[in-house]
Amino acid sequence: MRTLMAEVLTPPLLDMSANASPIFTLFETEVVDEITADHLLRLASGVLGAVRVRGFGTTEQCAQIMQALDDHPMGGYDEAVVYPPVAKLGPAAYDFYGAHELNEDYWQQASDAAGIRSALLGGTDPLDHATSTLRRAWQGPVVPASSGGRPLFAGMIRETTTGMKMHFDEIERELPGALDPRPVCQLAFNWYVSTPAGGGDTVVYRRRWTPSDEAHRDGYGWAESMVDGVPFATARPETGDVILFDPRNYHVVRPNSGDGRRVSLSFFLGVTGRGELVYWS
Repeated sequence: MRTLMAEVLTPPLLDMSANASPIFTLFETEVVDEITADHLLRLASGVLGAVRVRGFGTTEQCAQIMQALDDHPMGGYDEAVVYPPVAKLGPAAYDFYGAHELNEDYWQQASDAAGIRSALLGGTDPLDHATSTLRRAWQGPVVPASSGGRPLFAGMIRETTTGMKMHFDEIERELPGALDPRPVCQLAFNWYVSTPAGGGDTVVYRRRWTPSDEAHRDGYGWAESMVDGVPFATARPETGDVILFDPRNYHVVRPNSGDGRRVSLSFFLGVTGRGELVYWS
């Protein structure tokens, strides 16, 4: 009788390794023609791995930006921290991780970079195209993030031809309390104004940092062996596309494997407790 009762009360074990299980399918890449608030919210809640928005910028817009960049040599991250080198125009909040604050050097770099970028798209700012599209999608306040009441820089131009190691980005760990108000989530926005013939994929893993991960550090990044067996989403953009994902998840950028440059206008998005969508780099 006990054996029979146990058979009745114990449900059959499910094969949770099957891709048909919703647990495993809720972290994929969606390819769309228009970004919506639903995409942003599903990325933030962790049930969508990445979104690729086709044709966010036209071929002509991207060519204008790339041509204008020829007259403005880019700087880069500190090579003692980020190597292989990654060229960029504009400061990132992460650049000031060691200083533990956004100091006056940050604000000066922000002003200089914003002045250069403001004329890259036929004499206008490519960031305006990005933020106006987000305002239509969000249907709520979309404003620059601020620190101490001062708006942060957003819209870094970055070239990642050699790829980037697996890493994560999280402002609340890099500079706790720097943003006012604190965002309750963080997303990455990358508009690709130039892409190579091959390679350059972004791979996002459904895994976030824990203290024990420090045993797997590899320079500024982490060893990819750490995410063996972890669900992931892959997105390979074409010129003009946007890729969005949650950068608090570990992610890696593959090196180029063909002719061409991989250049993007990049910034982060955060949702505040007031329902604002804020942006910064």
